[in-house]
Amino acid sequence: MTTTLITNIGELVTVDQADRVLRDAALIIEGGRIAWIGSADQAPPADERFDAAGRTVLPGWVDSHTHLVFDGDRSEEFEARMAGADYVAGGISTTVEATRKASDAQLKTLVSRRIAEAVAGGTTYLETKTGYGLSLDEEARHARLLDELRQAGEVDAVTYLGAHLVPPGEKAESYTALAAGPMLEAVSQHVQWADVFCEEGAFTADQSRQVLSAAKEAGLGLRVHGNQLGQGPGVQLAVELGAASVDHVNYLSEADIEALQSTWAGWDAGQAEGTPGTTATCLPACDLSTRQPLAPARQLLDAGVAIALASNCNPGTSYTTSMNFNVSTAVLQMRLSLKEAIRAATFSAAVSLGAHHEVGSLEVGKRADLHMLDAPRAIHLAYRPGMPMTYAVWRKGQRLR
Repeated sequence: MTTTLITNIGELVTVDQADRVLRDAALIIEGGRIAWIGSADQAPPADERFDAAGRTVLPGWVDSHTHLVFDGDRSEEFEARMAGADYVAGGISTTVEATRKASDAQLKTLVSRRIAEAVAGGTTYLETKTGYGLSLDEEARHARLLDELRQAGEVDAVTYLGAHLVPPGEKAESYTALAAGPMLEAVSQHVQWADVFCEEGAFTADQSRQVLSAAKEAGLGLRVHGNQLGQGPGVQLAVELGAASVDHVNYLSEADIEALQSTWAGWDAGQAEGTPGTTATCLPACDLSTRQPLAPARQLLDAGVAIALASNCNPGTSYTTSMNFNVSTAVLQMRLSLKEAIRAATFSAAVSLGAHHEVGSLEVGKRADLHMLDAPRAIHLAYRPGMPMTYAVWRKGQRLR
């Protein structure tokens, strides 16, 4: 088995439980996994050698919240919002119409193009959702296409989001029953997770509970869109049902934070063992686009709640795959330290996907997912915001960029 030595690393950010940052470091890849980490001057021999020339290496980004299956353009809606119009959930239906018209080949090409953009920015583990079909046949089609991409190694986790919006002209009760019944049954063989948009203008707490309970019964992990537009029931519902993540979390009460905090009692943060709680996933690019207050990441962390950062790439409110942008925003605007922001975008995001034993940190035995910055220190992500920082990317030990 070929071994590859990456040496002369100026700064190696491990995001392991000791939170080590190694200087003048090196690592060895073998069989797609990390086989050795240490000082460059102590590195054992390897078959191949890559000179990092003093650059920084950190884990590949884990993007735990994306919506990549779509066609159409909503730039006019965005422009109107920038001119002062409020964001409402109903804009999703515009994308649904365009996406339903696209062929399988068109959709797969569009998704693959967006994945390539994400990889070019350092993302090596990616979740994405259905949710722009909103009919039994279309949701099943999108789930199948995403599962094909997952089996091909382009996507890592697929989430069913049939409960994204009640389609125009349909009754909420009958559509909820469809999403919790026949539609769920049609997609369940292709997905690992189920999500619901529990928000005013989308699904009520009872409707959301109906869909998520059915998904849980079907063996799927749970995720929730919640508390984006106001202090709604999303967080409490996520905690009640044991969801792995509740995403957006812009508007939180003290009771919401306490509920999230209580879920982490069975987790040993020092050893990353035990039962993870409900991760609060923050989506800063979306917050900026919708002009909502940034999620209270600092308050959540201080309360002992694990947070993740994700791109929320979608056509209406966050048309970006740039995790670099989200990390720099978290440092510059959300009062996270660089280490906290990197952990949120790697290890904690992996925890929310049940993948933290495989990815999210640089440790011997883990998947060799590496993100090399064209900078001597990781702080350049925030120090030089908006600059093209990604120099090289490895996924499963294979260099992709």
